[in-house]
Amino acid sequence: MTYSPSAAATQASRASREPELRAPGPSTHISPAIQVHGLRKSYRTARGTLDLFDDLELEVEAGELVAIVGQSGAGKSTLLHILGALDAPSAGTVYCASTNVASLTARQAAAFRNREIGYVWQFHYLLPEFTAQENVAMPLLARGVRKAEAMQTAGQWLREVDLEDRSEHRPGELSGGEQQRVALARALVCQPQLLLADEPTGDLDGVTAGRVFDLIERLHASHKLTSLLVTHNMELALRCKRTLRLGSGRLTAVTAAALGSNLS
Repeated sequence: MTYSPSAAATQASRASREPELRAPGPSTHISPAIQVHGLRKSYRTARGTLDLFDDLELEVEAGELVAIVGQSGAGKSTLLHILGALDAPSAGTVYCASTNVASLTARQAAAFRNREIGYVWQFHYLLPEFTAQENVAMPLLARGVRKAEAMQTAGQWLREVDLEDRSEHRPGELSGGEQQRVALARALVCQPQLLLADEPTGDLDGVTAGRVFDLIERLHASHKLTSLLVTHNMELALRCKRTLRLGSGRLTAVTAAALGSNLS
């Protein structure tokens, strides 16, 4: 039986989140899941200041599946890190899940990531000494959930990603695609609103990449996620609701025709 959190349970979980992290405003107003205005990110280098973003603007509506493409070094990963409260902007406003992530303390940022963000990287970063089920349970244990409950929920999520029979295997005993499916279950075990994926299929062969993306699409729809994916795979970008290209410090829309021309 496929595990799917009930709407009531999900709503209750989200209602209990820390109110001091929420943006002010009427509760009846529905804002975009991601709002970025005037974003700048600068780094000091031996040759001077490097400005990565130039008044970058981004809005992602709740429920959208959006791809970000662009050349290596354009800042795609940095943008995801800022959205996920892993890095701070140099200037601008960044709201994710109605939270001003740029204003969070380190403790608040950790709580925000645990509750609101599911993050998947190109490399799975599973802990090699723990089983698949234990790896998936880690975010719940970090939240303070009892081990028995955390392990039960982790087992349900492994069923969700079709890996129930591999729950006692350690990462070294799993294929690359299986490891990424475990990482995806771990990212979503706390029922976040946002899924941020940084080249989630970049380390996989074409067939396995397609299967992992099939799973991302299914989970995105069944759990009503808002998902932002960085990818170099134009075939996968075409399957997203819309695609944005990051270049020269800004985001621009990319048409399906332009994406298709890159495949020919």
